[in-house]
Amino acid sequence: MPKISSDTSWDIAAAEVRSRESRTDEEDAEEDAHFPTQRTVFFMGSKAGGKTTVLLRFLDRDEAAKPTLALEYTFGRRARGHNMPKDIAHLWELGGGISLSDLVQIPITADNVSSLSVVLVLDVSKPNALWETVERLLDSARSQVEKVCASLQKTGESRSGKQRVPRVLHKDYPDRELISPFPVPLLIVGSKFDIFQDFDSEKRMVICKTLRFIAHFYGASLILTSSKSEATMSKSRSFVNQLAFGTERPKSVSTDPSKPLAIPAGFDSLNQIGPPVTSDVDIGTLHAKNPLDLWKKVFERVFPPESSEHRKELKDPAKDPQYSEPLIDSIRAQKDQTVTQVVLSEGRPTGKASCSEYSGI
Repeated sequence: MPKISSDTSWDIAAAEVRSRESRTDEEDAEEDAHFPTQRTVFFMGSKAGGKTTVLLRFLDRDEAAKPTLALEYTFGRRARGHNMPKDIAHLWELGGGISLSDLVQIPITADNVSSLSVVLVLDVSKPNALWETVERLLDSARSQVEKVCASLQKTGESRSGKQRVPRVLHKDYPDRELISPFPVPLLIVGSKFDIFQDFDSEKRMVICKTLRFIAHFYGASLILTSSKSEATMSKSRSFVNQLAFGTERPKSVSTDPSKPLAIPAGFDSLNQIGPPVTSDVDIGTLHAKNPLDLWKKVFERVFPPESSEHRKELKDPAKDPQYSEPLIDSIRAQKDQTVTQVVLSEGRPTGKASCSEYSGI
């Protein structure tokens, strides 16, 4: 008579957990090879900076880029081989530059944080807005990632079977103890190199060295591109492919400021980058809290940030040409005129009307 097992469901489940924990990385990789992967890549960056262009090039779509409305989603699929399952890349794109940074909470969730990567696209032809764009967007994304990870750790949940932990660089990573790696893989893309290459050589040097420091500080890969250069766009596609589908990371390195930079994460160092470019300021007179703050102060001496008035103006979507809707805009203009006439007829001070005054739209 066959022996009847007295194991309970709990005993069986516990044994399964122990079995999984004892598996090697090679065994996991062999098993995963038979199942499709799903990764998430979140594109964000400068307003009208070329995010959509980089995304379309990655998807190999030959179409004109259109302005991104707030937050958009698409996906890409890639077959590993004949009769093999297709891997899926979930692609999110944040429009509006820094004005809509609060929306990072939508694409960064507990369901995808374990397979998330970020692509930060920066318009290098507008260096005065560069540092704030980096700071605001990376801070927002980091905060959301850490919030999600803390929530998962608190509840002990893991959507993917492998708990996301803060990103840890390998022990041989250059300057490992002196940098602050971004919690998920990060790619920084400097767009519009065709305009940037016409800058004064000293300004190009400042921007290139600063971008190299920022990328190295966050443990990110860095590449400069131009939509008018097939070679640079092809390289950007290779870098994004690595994030989206786990393909081999490009290894060619270019650090010449007169040419498009291409530096995979871990292929640069503080020694190679050197100190900030300071021709008219003594670094010793700058009161910086840390190396990142020092580079920021030096960079903003050369490229002062945009005025607060200009930044405030950009935050009004109604005045943003990329959100233009002729019919709605004409109705709004009529309402504005009506409100102004009412205000004047009642003898009230003129000024901007509140949202409640447009209830008729």
